[in-house]
This record gives sequence, C-alpha cells and structure tokens, in this order.
Amino acid sequence: MKMRCAVLRQMGLPAPYAQSQPVHVQEVELDAPGPGEVLVKIRVAGLCHSDLSVINGDRPRVMPLAMGHESSGEVVEVGPGVADLAVGDHVVTVFVPSCGSCTPCMSGRPALCEPGARANTQGSLLGGGRRLHAGAEMLNHHLGVSCFAEYAVVSTRSCVRVPVPLSHREAALFGCAVLTGAGAVINRARIKAGDTIAIVGLGGVGLSALLAALAAGARRVVAVEPDARKRELAQSLGATHVIDPRTIKSDAELLEAAGGVVDFGYDTAGVLAAFESAYKLTRRGGMTITSGLPHPKTTFALPISQLVGEEREIRGSYLGSGVPAVDIPRYIDLYRAGKLPVDKLLGEAFTLDQVNEGFDHLASGAGLRDCIVMG
Repeated sequence: MKMRCAVLRQMGLPAPYAQSQPVHVQEVELDAPGPGEVLVKIRVAGLCHSDLSVINGDRPRVMPLAMGHESSGEVVEVGPGVADLAVGDHVVTVFVPSCGSCTPCMSGRPALCEPGARANTQGSLLGGGRRLHAGAEMLNHHLGVSCFAEYAVVSTRSCVRVPVPLSHREAALFGCAVLTGAGAVINRARIKAGDTIAIVGLGGVGLSALLAALAAGARRVVAVEPDARKRELAQSLGATHVIDPRTIKSDAELLEAAGGVVDFGYDTAGVLAAFESAYKLTRRGGMTITSGLPHPKTTFALPISQLVGEEREIRGSYLGSGVPAVDIPRYIDLYRAGKLPVDKLLGEAFTLDQVNEGFDHLASGAGLRDCIVMG
C-alpha cells in the first residue's frame, strides 16, 4: 500500500530543523504484514529525545531510516499465524522487540533481547525483514516501529494491546516515556515508601519517574531542571525540592538546595553534567541510575576507592528494566486510578508535515511530551 512516512536520510544536519529539513515526509510503499506481524494505523506518535539523538548524530542508525518509535494506533490487518491480536485492537508500540526465547527474555529482561538488539541495529523487524521501500530502495525500520507514518507494520512482539478505553494521545505516553521513567523507579530502583530520590531532567521520562516515585511513597523528591515551566509543573505534582542547575555554583550548594543526599539519584537527561549531578546527590550506600543516552563516546570518571568504600551502585536502565506486556497495563491501571497522572505530561501536538518543527521544539528544552497527531 502507498502511504506517507517521515524518512531521515542524513544525520547531523544543523538546527533549526525547520530550515535544514533533516526529516522528509514522502510517499512510500508499505508491504503487507508477514508471519507474526500486524498492520497498525498510527493515530499518535510521540516525539522523543531518542529520535532527536538519531537526527543530530549522537545515536547513529542505518540510513535511510523511517523514523519514530513511540506511538498508539489501531490494528487493521494481521499477518499469518497471529492469534494474540485482532483487527480493531488498540495497541501501543515498544522500542525493543522481544523474542521471548533468548536467555535475557527467559530471565525476565526483554530490554536485553539478543535478536531484538540485532534487528534494531540492522534496521529490520524482529523476523529480519523490511516492509518499507521507496521504489526499489529499501528503507530501514526505526527500532522495529517507524511510526512517523500513516501506517506501520510491526512484529506482535513490538506492541502491547491496550485493554481499556484511552485516548490515543494518552495511550502513546505509555510505550516509551512512562515505561522508561516509571520503570526505572519501580523496577530498577525498587523505590519504597520513605525513600528519597533526585531526578535530573524533567522531560517525559523524568516527569514519569517523578510521578512514580510519589506514587510509591517517596518522602523527598528532588527535581533538577533548567526550564522554569517544568520546575513549576514538578512542584505542582508534588516535588519537595526544585533546583535550577544553572544557579548552582558548588557541590555544597547543590546538596543544600536538595535538602541533603538521597537514596537514589536518577539521570534522565543523557548529558554528562546531569549524570554527575545525580551521582553527587547520591548518598553513601545509595544507587545512581541513568536511562539517558548520550553520545557513545561520552565517559564518566570516578574514583574506584569511593565506589568500593562507600558501597555505591551505578545502574543503567533501558525499557524501564521490566516486561512491557506486564508493566504497561499496570501503569495504565495506576493512571486510571488517579495515582499516576501522566496526562499532565501532554505537550504540543504537531502534524506529520510539521515533524521538523516538532523536533525544534523538543530540542529547545521547552516541550513536555510533544507528539504528532495523524490526520
């Protein structure tokens, strides 16, 4: 079938993207779903820093790339052998397909799925094929999804059925922002009532983490963010301390503004300074977590004697360190019960033709969880 899709052909073009136009919306051919795949009519696609990091070259991917990994839509066709999804089902997409049979998947860690990682690296679907092309030119899939498009063919292992009525704008939040941020707090930190946490960076992931920490009963939640609007939102949601990092001149000032060290320091920003702040805020015996994705050459130096003598932990978290098919329905239930008000994260809406303007807004740091709403 013919459809419109946003394609990236060259990484590293300069901002503003509305001028350099790194992402081109063009008509492409989408093949029918193969075995174990479904055709999804995309309704809403989230704009994420993971997308931006591909556009600016921080996270290189194979080109040309049909962009987008976070979305909500409706199944309109199922491929051979599909029994767990049906036409009419509403689904959210997830950015790591899980085979279900490799050692990480069998150990409950689908974020580390080995076939899924290979497929994402080579730009294919989980089964190894590609379903997108422009004439004779094959297009690569972005993390098995490619949802900046009117339709997407995805593996059933790349989507989760939404079991209750939600708007597509709400549902799209759960496939990446909520899954990553809330998951890092709940699954990786395993935060409990009375714990303390500092969250550095308040995009969709950071704000989701903040809401999850509050829902778990954290007694002190520190929000570190340069954007005034996001700090105000964090405070209104329940953050006990908010910090503008641009005003901090020393480590002592940082600790004073945070009310002291915390049990968990969580970096969501994907820049070295944010991780350093999260580490400095973490107490002796505490845990520093990051789900940020800086340039692969970014490194962090620390004295090993401190790591040992203070019994510190440093952990990465990807895909929320959980099982999307289990976690997404659980987070949706918390949202519907009023305990995880992620609708507060909803940002600006753009059309598919405004995709470059949307990335300019995201890059400015002013956006919450912006999205593309399909016509």
